[in-house]
Order: sequence, then C-alpha cells, then structure tokens
Amino acid sequence: MSLTLYDPFADLTQIRRHFNRLLEDSAPAPQTDAHNRIWAPPVDLFENEDGVTLKLDLPGVDRATLEVNLNQDELRISGTRPWQAPETGKCLHAERLHGQFHRSFRIGIPVQADRVEAAYQDGVLTVTVPKAEAARPRKVEVRVA
Repeated sequence: MSLTLYDPFADLTQIRRHFNRLLEDSAPAPQTDAHNRIWAPPVDLFENEDGVTLKLDLPGVDRATLEVNLNQDELRISGTRPWQAPETGKCLHAERLHGQFHRSFRIGIPVQADRVEAAYQDGVLTVTVPKAEAARPRKVEVRVA
C-alpha cells in the first residue's frame, strides 16, 4: 500500500497518453496485403481488490488463434482474424480490420501468474489476472494506545 500525493501534472500525463493513443490508432498499419494488416482491438481494463480484468472485442476471431502470455508483469495477447472475401462479386469498401493483432499491457503489480484465466465468449475475450496476496489491500486495526 502506498500513499498518493496530489500530482499537479496528472491531467497533463493523461492527455499525453490519450494523444499518443490517437497517434498510434491513426498511423497507417503495416500491410502484408490489402486485407491482412496488424491491428489493435479495443480493450477495457478493470481493477478491483482481487485483481485486474481485461475485456477485448474480438468478433470473428477463431479461439484457436488466440494466445495469452504473461511474462513477469507484461501480459501479451495476440491472434488473427482472417479476411473473408465475398463468395460472389468484389469488395467495394472494407472498414473491419483483419489479419494479426497484438496487445501488450504492463500490469504493474505483483500477480499470481499460475492463476491467470482467459475465457472467450460471444466475440469477447476476458482475461482475469489475480493480484498476489502482497498486492491486495488489507485492513489495519486501530488500537487504543
């Protein structure tokens, strides 16, 4: 447990993170062909006293292509959504991204690596990373001196 002091630059740091994310998302993706490029699925990240949970939107991704790896405090999630050409005719416009994806996250707290779980349902991958006992908050009893 640590004390958090007021940080006058916290808002500026948050703006910088959003700006960097905007630049990453707007940069042209490296392409191996017109319909197969590296992309980054949207993710929601939650924390509670028991651990950290990530939810990634991955519609159309085959579960067999998903890989979830934890290396110390870095969680890496990758997989592939294949391009599916129309059976007849040609594609006039495509906005849905296809190909490989990679997302990496630094957890930043001690975790129980052997208890990480991943579940894939209805196109949403949910990864649960339990905190190590040392990282969980604990109540301190106040005694009368």
